[in-house]
Formats: sequence, structure tokens, C-alpha cells
Amino acid sequence: MARKKIIAGNWKMNMTPSQAVKLVETLKPLVGNEGVDVVFCVPAIDIIPVLEAAKGSNIQVGAENMYFEEKGAYTGEISPAMLEEVGVKYVVLGHSERRQYFAETSETVNKKMLKAFEHGITPIMCCGETLEQREQGITMDWIRQQVKVGFQNVTADQAKTAVIAYEPIWAIGTGKTATTEQAQEVCAGIRACIAEIYDEATAAEIRIQYGGSVNAKTAPDLFAQADIDGGLVGGASLKEEFGQIVNYK
Repeated sequence: MARKKIIAGNWKMNMTPSQAVKLVETLKPLVGNEGVDVVFCVPAIDIIPVLEAAKGSNIQVGAENMYFEEKGAYTGEISPAMLEEVGVKYVVLGHSERRQYFAETSETVNKKMLKAFEHGITPIMCCGETLEQREQGITMDWIRQQVKVGFQNVTADQAKTAVIAYEPIWAIGTGKTATTEQAQEVCAGIRACIAEIYDEATAAEIRIQYGGSVNAKTAPDLFAQADIDGGLVGGASLKEEFGQIVNYK
């Protein structure tokens, strides 16, 4: 069974609600590729206007983060139930920026993973190494640890529906892209790790994205690789270029 590509835009902390609606109106006619899952992961305040603006299109809407409790005294956080009720289908978890600036750990990512599944929201779990870690030769050790902790107590059936995004931290917003070979090698390593945790069948179904300065030029080569099932796209998802990335063939 061929895995359906998933191409997600991660808007990060960009776009006011009015700008968000304008961007969706611009991109809607450009991202109409039924052969791939198209997801816009947007800031919390933009979720409802983006859902409205995307109605009737193939765009699915994701959140950029969520908390692992149902409700309570967690000022500033957003619960999975809130996301579920409005129709959010995906959530980005453990992005390197969340780990770097907001003390996110693989353990908290795991708690969020389990909650997302409970609420029928598909997690896009991010993993990736720094330049220092790559130079030390510990890339796969580090990523395997992120994956193993992130997927603790996740069932095989849940894991099959999850998305993993491999983002080398040294390639995010730097204009540097991992070579196609580097990206494929790590994504294949992640799939092998999932096969170890579960089995070959689960590993064959899980979708693994590459992220890190993906653009219209690099997308076709990256997405042609055996273990790369799409992209988590940062800066280029805020431009018309995202249409070319979605229609990469």
C-alpha cells in the first residue's frame, strides 16, 4: 500500500487572523492536489478563522501545540478538547523551537502524543539533531531516543496513523537543506526504529516527513525518496510557493 504524502505548512508565530484569512484565500486555489494531504498548522488565535476560510477546500487545519491535560489551572495553554471541538485534525508536537525555547522534553511530548490520540487528533511529532550532534556522529542515537520516548505506551494501531517530522535543527530557517541522501538516510533510520518498537507492518504505514528549508526546488527530489512521505514546511508555507511544493510533480 502506497503511503499518501502529507505536506504541512508550519506557520510558526506569523499571521494575524486577518492576514491568515487572506493567505488561505490566496493559497486555496494553488494547493488543490487531491493526491496529497494538505495541512495548515496555524497559531491558536488563527485556527477558527482559518477553518472558516478553508471550508470547501482540501485544506485540513492543525494546531502548533497543545497541553496534555483536559482542562484546569494552566494559564495560557490550549486543551485537546478545545482543538477537537472546532475540527482541528493535526497537532505539531515537540518542534525543536518548543524544545529549545519552552523547555519541551521528549517526556512531555509523549504525554501530549497520548492525549492527541485520545481526542482523535493526529500528532506530527518532530525530531532532529543540532549541527554539533551531527558532527559528533550521534544523529541516529539522538533521534532514536526522541522517537522511543515519544512513542512510549502508544499502541501499534495509533502509531500507524501518526506522522513523524524529521527536521535537522541546523537546516531550519538557515537556507541550508540536508542533502536528499542525508534526509532519506535519517528517515529510513526512523522507520527502522518504529519497526523495532512495533513491527514491519506498522513501520510501513507510518508517514515520515522531512522539514528544514523545504522549497519548490528541493521538494520533488526529497519527496521522491522511498522513506520521505512529504514535508513540514516553514517559511515557504507563507508564500504562493507553497502551491508549487504541494504540486511537486
